Amino acid sequence: MELSTWLVYVSVISVLIFSPGPSALLCISDGVKFGNKKTIPTIIGGAIAALMLMTVSAVGLGAILTASETLFFVLKIFGAGYLLYLGWSAWREGALDSTPETKPTESVVKVQRHHQLSHYSAYSLFRKGFMVGISNPKDLLFFIALFPSFMNADLPQVEQYAVLACTWFFIDCSSMFMYAGLGSKISPLLTKPNTMMLVNRTVGSVFVILGSALAISAGMSRKS
Repeated sequence: MELSTWLVYVSVISVLIFSPGPSALLCISDGVKFGNKKTIPTIIGGAIAALMLMTVSAVGLGAILTASETLFFVLKIFGAGYLLYLGWSAWREGALDSTPETKPTESVVKVQRHHQLSHYSAYSLFRKGFMVGISNPKDLLFFIALFPSFMNADLPQVEQYAVLACTWFFIDCSSMFMYAGLGSKISPLLTKPNTMMLVNRTVGSVFVILGSALAISAGMSRKS
């Protein structure tokens, strides 16, 4: 593909991916709980979900999804429901198990992360990242509305898709790993039970707000 087209593509998706959204919030949250390395399954799950949406758009199914108001509505409602579920789950999560008498240390944080991670398999983290990614409203709109414009019908389709997919995957994983690293860096500051509870409930509230906004948007577009 032409270099100029690729550079525009990189610019557009960099702004899209790096801007905070459900996937970024999830990576920060998992980074706080488990550390950035243990959040890799979450990151990979979200990136693969995006590649699936890209594939759907590349083979022309995106046009079908756009034309089918009912199907697009169902997909939005599914995404909204899952975001609300994540918000409810975050509210139910307890604080880290530290006592007021114990001074938080890096080793204590690592033990607490290990304890939390024991309740989550790599598959469950991957699945959570995938489900958030596949219902991410930003990605859905991009792949349905804008992505086809970067494909040139006069050039080999498979090669173009490979370049665009690899570019997205690299930028997506890099940015989400950065967000997970941010969560990992601030986690030692959140070892007090009340502080961690506040973080869980803040994250849960944001997920609920995002899910509610997506549901309202779906309802309004359905009526119009």
